[in-house]
Amino acid sequence: MVQQEIKKKVVILGGGPNRIGQGIEFDYCCCHASYALKEEGIESIMVNCNPETVSTDYDTSDKLYFEPLTLEDIMNIIELEKPIGVIVQFGGQTPLNLAVALRKCGVTLLGTSADNIDIAEDRERFKQMLHKLNLLQPDNGTAFTVQEAEIVAKKIGYPVLVRPSYVLGGRAMEIVYQEANLEKFIKEAASVSGEHPILIDKFLEDAIEVDVDLIGDGSSFVIGGIMEHIEEAGIHSGDSAMALPSFSLSNEILNKIREATYKMAAELNVVGLMNVQYAVKDEKVYVLEVNPRASRTVPFVSKAIGVPLAKLATKAMLGKKLKDLGFTREIIPKHVSVKESVFPFNRFPGVDIILGPEMKSTGEVMGIDNDFGLAYVKSQLSAGQNLPKKGNVFISVRDKDKGVVVPIAKKLQELGFYIYATAGTAQALQNNKIKVTVLLKISEGRPNVLDLMKDGKIQLVINTPTGRIPRQDEVKIRSQVVLYNIPYTTTISGAQATVRGIEALIKKELGVKSLQEYHRTKK
Repeated sequence: MVQQEIKKKVVILGGGPNRIGQGIEFDYCCCHASYALKEEGIESIMVNCNPETVSTDYDTSDKLYFEPLTLEDIMNIIELEKPIGVIVQFGGQTPLNLAVALRKCGVTLLGTSADNIDIAEDRERFKQMLHKLNLLQPDNGTAFTVQEAEIVAKKIGYPVLVRPSYVLGGRAMEIVYQEANLEKFIKEAASVSGEHPILIDKFLEDAIEVDVDLIGDGSSFVIGGIMEHIEEAGIHSGDSAMALPSFSLSNEILNKIREATYKMAAELNVVGLMNVQYAVKDEKVYVLEVNPRASRTVPFVSKAIGVPLAKLATKAMLGKKLKDLGFTREIIPKHVSVKESVFPFNRFPGVDIILGPEMKSTGEVMGIDNDFGLAYVKSQLSAGQNLPKKGNVFISVRDKDKGVVVPIAKKLQELGFYIYATAGTAQALQNNKIKVTVLLKISEGRPNVLDLMKDGKIQLVINTPTGRIPRQDEVKIRSQVVLYNIPYTTTISGAQATVRGIEALIKKELGVKSLQEYHRTKK
């Protein structure tokens, strides 16, 4: 009697229960891992406990364990199934946090080694690696107590970014501008960080943030995509709009980013996926963080370049080389793809819509066109922001933005929009020969901007926050735009992109083309 060959098995760890910061994008990666295993003739075993996901559908994997992602539960499954290995890269931070513990239990982790994952996650080891590779990072330190944090922050210099270790979605992450507010935010971060230290970094104001996704097979590495954020640094990458390819960075800066990414990938001996976040300021490239796992941008990059990165990464983890998989060089598309985040603000009346380092978005959409302005418009339409072609714009910005908002207002005036502003902003615009109607602040009386919004007389709002603790007037304005579904932007970079989008909308036609058509022309 012929003995039946025992099929090899691989366990995929999912993202666990759904919560803000633990995106559906990780579920996409888990599904693609399952499809890749099927193609390679390996039995796929999914461990996940979120009924809302595709990874927990009955026909996605060969086997599904609807169990919590705890060490004990996973070890029980491994003892029963005896897989050749476990994939921890695709479920976000939850499985990654288990990597070292699983390794200690003798489990084979497919992909980047547990030790190299720890280099990227452990602050001191990460710092040593960057020093060895001669790469820049913002000044930083770690602390366990408020007193230690005060010493570190003083040494680094304010503003500082305070965050717990080993979290996703920027939970309990804050930008602190002065010592008076430090204690409150340190205590919040400490409650989330547990036994791990609190991380304190110098916050680079007005820097451009960049995300890079890379795939590696241990010896060769290829960048999947370099994405430039539309909002400046300080807004969580999960909340930022971003474009691929970059729309404002020079080739010199992009090449510095490429060089740094390849250096780190080789040092960490990446097998599978890696994500790097950079900040660009004064022509210098700073490394913010490295995640040796799939990031929430992988589905976006895969669709933008027409290559299923998570699927290829799974095959690389099984020992295949990128050369054999036919992916050997970075693809820079001729078209522009813009990723925009979707927010649940209309479900929470009265909430302030301001964005910061803690993630608030609950989904994302994508706009594609050959023109940046039109791609941006499509992304806004998909996210529920209907940009106007004509009408009135209300502008109220903080002092440091008054100079940079002038060209934006000028362009809007050229496009036929009429401008309303509060006294301070109006003065800056009038000094630059821009016609503007001054409105009373809400606290000063009526008619004010709230009255005009109610009457349907404001078609776009540009309002940047004055500080971490916003003025009541600002909160009222920003919660009202949600109530009346008025397009808005709370950053100068967002306002610049919005104006480019409006100009494209006025001067060009919006067209529809399938993803396949964009990629067909590429080939």
